[in-house]
Amino acid sequence: MKKFLFILALQAALLAAAEEKKPACCITNTGGVSSASPAPFTDKSLYQLDSIWNSAEGRKLKLADLRGKPQVITMFFARCELACPVLIHDMKRIEAGLPSELRGKVDFLLVSFDSERDTPEALRAYRERQELDPATWTLLQGRPDDVLELGALLGIKFKKDPQGQFAHSNVITVLNPAGEIVHQQNGLNLDVAPAIEALQNTIHKVTQ
Repeated sequence: MKKFLFILALQAALLAAAEEKKPACCITNTGGVSSASPAPFTDKSLYQLDSIWNSAEGRKLKLADLRGKPQVITMFFARCELACPVLIHDMKRIEAGLPSELRGKVDFLLVSFDSERDTPEALRAYRERQELDPATWTLLQGRPDDVLELGALLGIKFKKDPQGQFAHSNVITVLNPAGEIVHQQNGLNLDVAPAIEALQNTIHKVTQ
């Protein structure tokens, strides 16, 4: 894996941040980052990564472009017929469980394991099948090395089999608006109340 030492150091910092549940350092209002100039990311932020991703809309972006709102993120692949639909259903449960006044303040992010087949067109078709609102759901595809790097930082393991399927961890992560991990759940069909509480706490800290 590229930048291996950097990954190890950043992963350790991210895990520490998840335990501490620290608020974002650079959010100053309900609209996102300060209108003056964005504060630099902390050493706990995933948004430090310089990888470039392709969205379902065909745009190229960095994870840092997502700063400003809490993100609920998982990794998946569009041809998955078992765990991934359940993961996305769990994310929909989180979305539905948010108070109505907070739903527009949280975004949802799906990052594909399948760099080869999950093209922007495939991701767009998948989003339509899953009825995911493009205003709040972002689907990304990236280079294999970048996917591996992000998976390591999120604590997600995955392996492709000869049939093109992926065995993978089932982890949903909540990031604060600065890209720091504040909550993770590992498994399927779990109680989503802790994730909703983490999002509420994060938004409350931002608006204080």
